[in-house]
Amino acid sequence: MTLLQDRQVRWFVWFLLLFAVLLAAAGLALGAAYNHAAQTLYFDRSAEITSALMEQGVPETVIASALQSDSTTQEGIHLLDLLGMTEQTSAALLPTLDAFRQTMNGAVLAVCAALICLLFIGTLCFLRARRAQYDRAAQTVRCYIDGDYATRLPQHREGSLFQLFAEAEKLATILQAKEQTERQNKEFLKSTMSDISHQLKTPLAAMMMYQEILADEPGNAAVVREFASKMGASLRRMETLIQMMLKIARLDAGSIRFERRSVSVAELTESAVQDLLIRAQREGKTIRMQGDPAQQLICDPAWTSEAVGNLVKNALDHTEQGGSVCVSWSCTPVLLQIKVEDDGCGIAPEDIHHIFKRFYRSERALDTPGVGLGLPLAKAITEGQGGLLSVQSEPGQGAAFTISFSLTQS
Repeated sequence: MTLLQDRQVRWFVWFLLLFAVLLAAAGLALGAAYNHAAQTLYFDRSAEITSALMEQGVPETVIASALQSDSTTQEGIHLLDLLGMTEQTSAALLPTLDAFRQTMNGAVLAVCAALICLLFIGTLCFLRARRAQYDRAAQTVRCYIDGDYATRLPQHREGSLFQLFAEAEKLATILQAKEQTERQNKEFLKSTMSDISHQLKTPLAAMMMYQEILADEPGNAAVVREFASKMGASLRRMETLIQMMLKIARLDAGSIRFERRSVSVAELTESAVQDLLIRAQREGKTIRMQGDPAQQLICDPAWTSEAVGNLVKNALDHTEQGGSVCVSWSCTPVLLQIKVEDDGCGIAPEDIHHIFKRFYRSERALDTPGVGLGLPLAKAITEGQGGLLSVQSEPGQGAAFTISFSLTQS
């Protein structure tokens, strides 16, 4: 029985069994005392009657015959009636019987009072111990409500009460994890808003300055063209920042449903670098692609292309003029890997563990374009489809980003 697994309940049940044994023993003792007292009363009364009859000169044979007789006669009953001794006669009028009754009633009342006190004390101790458990649990739960999880409910014992405590502890753990998650989300939101504000502040300030210059020289066509172009660049930077943040926010909220289908990896990578080929040619850099043209991958083509494109863009940002970026893919029995390699400046050891953080910019890369969202977005897209994005780099020897998809999941 699960009820008896509770130590306090088990001790109380043992107390009740002991009480039942004591009650039975008291009943037997009272019965024995009653029999002894009745026998004594009978003997004493017989001795008194015998003595009185002998004093009256009644022969001993007659007295012995009367004491041993078990029959009654009407004359005897009539005589007792004349003496006032009937079944309706009050025990108080019969001194011998009254004394016997008072003695036995006193003994019974004393034993009952002792047993009732014992039962009351045992029950009170059990209820107090139980109440202490309830008070402790209530205090702990109030601490949980206030956000204090330092104290814990006892849950390493058996019994229904401690099962309830264990379930309450599970709920407290869930609430604590949820509270920590909410706190982290608030901190992340605060940090993100601060970063967005900081990132937008620069192009906005530049645009305000350009607008003032244009307002001062509306007739100077060269100035208008120059600063209109700069305003366009600032607007494009703001648009890129806002679009990336919206995409990351949608990924974080889980509102994006990846439409997985089989697609050619060659077509996927071509789509990813198509808009970057002109930039690479303008900057004197090359983008190469190599891999099995027939290789297929089950993924969301649009989002995966976005992730690969961000990796290629990041590689171009950190590659000097005359450098090259290689997009390759290979397949093992369980993995398909898309690798983006460059021969640029590489990543410093102290930066490599932070490059996937949002808005993170290395001190060595402050003069390169970008807002620090491309790599986090690529990582979110890859992991959202069950993939893995990893990086290997040595300073001065370029960097290699690898997107790995499990073919068994595909």
